[in-house]
Amino acid sequence: MKNSLLLLAATASMALAQSPAPVGPYTLPPLPYPPEALEPHIDAETMRIHHGKHHKAYVDNANKLLADHPELAKLSPEELLLNLDRAPEAIRQGLINNVGGHINHSLFWKMMAPGAGGPPTGPIAEKINQRFGSFEAFQKAFQDAAMKRFGSGWAWLVQNPDGSLEIVSTPNQDPPLLQGKKALLGLDVWEHAYYLKYQNRRADYATAWWNVVNWDFVNSLLETPAGS
Repeated sequence: MKNSLLLLAATASMALAQSPAPVGPYTLPPLPYPPEALEPHIDAETMRIHHGKHHKAYVDNANKLLADHPELAKLSPEELLLNLDRAPEAIRQGLINNVGGHINHSLFWKMMAPGAGGPPTGPIAEKINQRFGSFEAFQKAFQDAAMKRFGSGWAWLVQNPDGSLEIVSTPNQDPPLLQGKKALLGLDVWEHAYYLKYQNRRADYATAWWNVVNWDFVNSLLETPAGS
């Protein structure tokens, strides 16, 4: 009997693993580096699960929600969230959760890089100093936003439409664009982003993360006019 149950469970797992992902407008982007590339600050297993399971689930769920709405599927993820009134009310929150998760994570992977970290350079360094007084003051304010986010969400450095910088925190997978702000740098503080290595020590994770921040990518976003 026990062997039969094990066989049934194994068959079900195989069937699930082999079932095709929903066909839709979104695809899971590859990581821009191997999953172990951010060690020791972010471990390889977390990266594999975070990217291959969590981000993939946002993509798959978004595609399911859009399966019967081809007119919405033609929009970019950003356009879709900025035009939520065109979606049926019953799926709007699901779109925020899953399309938002896809947008946030697609940026997050690029906001980190192996051999990166340290103080910012280039135009973003000048703007941070102008706005916050120093990189150290900016780090403290950003860490505070990450630590004070209750439950799941993100801490962000954003650019407002007038070009000014601001630190904000958003719940769940809400992207800054829902507030009319352009994301420049984001830290995922959902537990799945750090629990395998850091357990409940969010502060340790947030501190270690500065060692992988990709300031070149942040500068590339800053050079794009806000609202474009």
